Amino acid sequence: MLTSAIATALPAAAFHSARAARADARANAHQHASERTAATLKQLVEDLAPQRRVVHAGDVIYRAGERFAQLYILNSGFFKIVNPSSDGREQVVGLKFRGDWLGFDGIAAGSYSGDAVAMDTGELWTVRYDQLIAACATRPALMMALHEAMSREITRDRDSLMSVCTLPADARVAEFLHHWAESLAGRGLRNDQIKLRLTRAEIGNYLGLTLETVSRALSRLARDGVIEFVEKGRRDIRIPEVEALADFVQRSLAPSTTLLQ
Repeated sequence: MLTSAIATALPAAAFHSARAARADARANAHQHASERTAATLKQLVEDLAPQRRVVHAGDVIYRAGERFAQLYILNSGFFKIVNPSSDGREQVVGLKFRGDWLGFDGIAAGSYSGDAVAMDTGELWTVRYDQLIAACATRPALMMALHEAMSREITRDRDSLMSVCTLPADARVAEFLHHWAESLAGRGLRNDQIKLRLTRAEIGNYLGLTLETVSRALSRLARDGVIEFVEKGRRDIRIPEVEALADFVQRSLAPSTTLLQ
């Protein structure tokens, strides 16, 4: 009996130990990311003296088809990138947080492919692309910061595509919330409670789901205790434990035990 109890406790202890190790690693990564973001913003100020602009929810910084000439760096606030389709619909294709760059899509074709829309009050920095490239020629650290920003965007686009292609609906929503929370933490911001700046319909548009599916997924996450709704409007979401969102996604990918029997 004692042997059985020990055998049962060992896997649980190993699980919690591994989880604590992951939490410590994430905390260190968040600290490093926050410091890197702050250093990049400081470097931009020193090397380029970017123009600063206060933006408010609904402000459009550039629209699809406009001539590309500038890049934008988000110092605070949130942005969404929306691509128009040929039939007049709009597709949310990206979310931007503090430290993110906007406008990379305009470099190749010479015009922006989507609209950049503010979702909150914040501050945006503007740099002319030709001045940035000229400065990078004599400042290797600035060139590295530019390449890192591009790399992060490529990685984020790949991860979003993988989520849409491989995850069931509930897990997509959980992964979306997890990414939002991790993005906040990586910028030194509070991530145990977030305000959804997108409507349910926009979240569905971004994840390839219907509004109703998003609402059901959020309700299930709340029933499972993974998230909590702070108020009736259900825009403010409390996340008791961010790791629980990642665990939810992993469980959705695990093979069903009934199928293996």
